[in-house]
Formats: sequence, structure tokens, C-alpha cells
Amino acid sequence: MLSLEILGSLAAAHSRDLHARVAEFTIDGVAFASNSRPSIMGVINLSADSWYRESVCLSADAAITRGHVLVAQGAQVIDIGAESTLAHAERVDGLGQNSRLLPVVRELSRSGAVVSVETYHPQVTRACFEAGARILNLTGTARSDEMFRMVADHDGGVIICYVQGDNVREVSDFDFGADSTAMLKEFFARQIDVATRNGVKKIFIDPGLGFYYRNLQDSSVRVRHQMNVFLNTFRLRTLGFPTCHALPHAFEFFGDEVRSAEPFFCLLAALGRTDLFRTHEVPRIKAVLDTLAVF
Repeated sequence: MLSLEILGSLAAAHSRDLHARVAEFTIDGVAFASNSRPSIMGVINLSADSWYRESVCLSADAAITRGHVLVAQGAQVIDIGAESTLAHAERVDGLGQNSRLLPVVRELSRSGAVVSVETYHPQVTRACFEAGARILNLTGTARSDEMFRMVADHDGGVIICYVQGDNVREVSDFDFGADSTAMLKEFFARQIDVATRNGVKKIFIDPGLGFYYRNLQDSSVRVRHQMNVFLNTFRLRTLGFPTCHALPHAFEFFGDEVRSAEPFFCLLAALGRTDLFRTHEVPRIKAVLDTLAVF
């Protein structure tokens, strides 16, 4: 059971990391002042395989409408994906992703939204940045030099996701290591070095808590790992860049109230000093963050 004693012990053990400051930057006119306030990323899924039905849009018009709604609800970034990360989901090649993504990216970017594209395909990255996207939500590790150069060429930002494999669709069992936070820091330090050497200055790091590793199907194991990473997020900020978290669902615990899961995990992520919250439930997350800001 999570308790104040556990939180106090965590803070005491890593007191030097508690007040670490991170880079702040502006992307396409939107300021990410991560040392003073968090930001919200709303989600649009263009794949019918995505299970969070409220975020699924099966036409460009529906996706564009949802994008406008998310901005009005308080999202600073709109993240769009054309391939579900679920293990059983249909694989969508670069051409197929572009056919779904480009009309939505063009229109939302034209309207002034900061658009992020979730992909691990270089051809999708290139086409979407040319269409107006300004953030790459990078869910793979292969060909990263090439991907980072594209981001830098467009003065864009990147979300570097932790993936144990070439990409999010090619993972097996999750290797926890002796200290998961230390493992994450080592990975991100390497990737940040590659990104900055290729000219990228606007970086978020994402521990990848929503990805479907085979040995994380046990709900207690998975949720314990997610909670632990959320609460230790402040230790990642010592790398000098803000942290993005995709908020999970814990359907096994929440059942019919599954839409309450992301606000619950948002609280833990906020306690750990998360900077960018990726969510399907923008108004609920905004309400949680606004309430915490009162204290």
C-alpha cells in the first residue's frame, strides 16, 4: 500500500534530485515552461485496433474535429498515431500511415495546433514534418540518427520513448534490471547524446509505460512497475530534459470506471514531477493538475 512513509523515504533517499531543473523551450509558438508548470498532450488514434474508444477517429474529418476539441479543452499538443501498439493490432506500413495521417496533420497544423506524430518510420516522419507536424513521438530505436536529423532540420521537438527493441511493435519480455530508474537514465543519456549530436535541442523523455511487453500482462506486476516509475520521475529530470508520461488504464482494477484510471495515475505522475502528460482524457487531467496547483 502506497503511504506517506514510502513517499518520505523516496524523497529522503534522493534529496539531491528533488529540485533538478530541465530545459525549457518553445515549439511552434507554444512555450513549455517545464520548471514552473506541466503541459498536456491529447491523443487521436487513427487505428480501429486502438482500444480506448473515446480517442479513436476513423475519418479525417472526425480526427480534425477531435483535435479542435482537445485544444479547446486545454491540450498544448495533439499526438496522432496511425498504428496501435497492441500486440495483436494490424501492422501499418509507412505508406498506409501517411495516407491516414497527412490530411489530419495538415489541417490541424494549419489551424495553429502543435501536432505530434507517433511513429518509428523515417518516411512517415519526413512526410508529416513537411505537412506541418512539429514533434516526433519516437517509438523505436532503429535509424535514430536519421530520425533526429529530420527533427532538427524542421526546428522541431522529439519525445524519446524507452523501448527494449527496435520499435514498440517488436518487444518481448521486459527486463526490469536491478534499478529500473537507473536503467532508464542510462538509456536516455545515450539517446539524448545521439539527438543533440544531430542538432536536436527540444527533447522530452518518455519511459514507455503503455507498451505491451509479454511479461507485464499480470496487472499487479505491471501497475506496481508503473507506479514506481511515476514516483521516481524526478530522478530522470537530472538528465536536463523534461519527462513525458503516457497515462495508463489498469482496466483490471478500474473495470467500468476505467476512464477514472488516467486521472488517478496523473496524481502519481505529478507527485513525481512529470512535465508533459499524454492522455485520452484531457479535461479530467486538466482538472487534476489545476487542483494540485492550488496547494
